[in-house]
Amino acid sequence: MSAVAEFSAHEQHRGSAPDRSPRHSSPEIRVIVGAAIVGDGRVLACERAEPAETAGKWEFPGGKVEPGETEEEALIRECEEELGVTIAVGPRVGEDVMLGHGRAVLRIYLATLLKGTPEPLEHSQLKWLSASELHTVPWLPADAPIVAALPFWL
Repeated sequence: MSAVAEFSAHEQHRGSAPDRSPRHSSPEIRVIVGAAIVGDGRVLACERAEPAETAGKWEFPGGKVEPGETEEEALIRECEEELGVTIAVGPRVGEDVMLGHGRAVLRIYLATLLKGTPEPLEHSQLKWLSASELHTVPWLPADAPIVAALPFWL
């Protein structure tokens, strides 16, 4: 289960340029990162397979920043694990979204594919959505602010 799902089941969440300098070390607030992978005027959306509370909802791939990792490193690792692809991380999209009653923050970054074709390794299905198609899937509440900001980038 992705880290986003752990908080999405009961909370709302969301995140603008990669944090390439400080490494995450704060035990108080957990950072969760997500990738808005864009290409050819579309963004990749992932349908959750679990848990039951969020299955069928759509999100951006990503997960927890582990101790000693930068947000960029975590996002690259998570996309390899969840989609089997290598990405280049770009600027942040939107604002931080607080999760878990303030125990975690979600940050979304633009990304592009460097290597591979996305496969739904941890999701039910994947879809490439154009700006006009963004609202054709039921997004997790935490992703909604990012979805609203995406047309500018597509």
